[in-house]
Amino acid sequence: MSKATLTISSKNYSSWSLRGWLLCRMAGLDVTEEPVDMTEASARQELLLLTPSVLVPRLTHGDVAVWDTLAIAEYLHETFPKAGLYPADVAARALCRAVSGEMHSGFYNLRSALPMNLRARHDSFRIFSGARPDVERVKAIWHDCLDRFGGPFLFGARPSVADAMYAPVCTRFRTYAVPLDPALQAYADTILTWPPMLDWTKAALAEPEEIVELEVEF
Repeated sequence: MSKATLTISSKNYSSWSLRGWLLCRMAGLDVTEEPVDMTEASARQELLLLTPSVLVPRLTHGDVAVWDTLAIAEYLHETFPKAGLYPADVAARALCRAVSGEMHSGFYNLRSALPMNLRARHDSFRIFSGARPDVERVKAIWHDCLDRFGGPFLFGARPSVADAMYAPVCTRFRTYAVPLDPALQAYADTILTWPPMLDWTKAALAEPEEIVELEVEF
């Protein structure tokens, strides 16, 4: 089997690294993690950009190098079709791609207002008005998918690309005490107690704390 390496950054702060890592776990691809040195000024400068495709995550698999989270998802889907990263049904698969793409390309205000920080917990947090429509849109997407496919994941009994894309949002909602109705809280709890998420969170909490907290997502 070809050797695979996944370049990632901080497990505590990097939502895009988490997404790429989850996709590899879901595909059953054993990867060697290659952390970016966050002490390098050039790396920090690029990672501060609000973009999902600067340095991380980057998957190297044999002779293939692919970055950008959705590109990684498509590559893994093509390489490991039996992993079921997308739903088998055509209509469900199209919707999964649509909601995953929406997270990939949008929700800028949510990302800025509620940066991922697995160590932090707020009893209450005032979300600025510009981010509230993003929060409500996420809730609407989750309700639509759960109502259509019955949960516990967004597209039914097993996790999909969409769950990898929205997993960091579940951590944000927990960190910033975003209120959720019972159905959405049950979904968030499913993601937060999903074994790959527990593994990532454990590693994030053990990460050295000298990394300076950033005000934006990377």
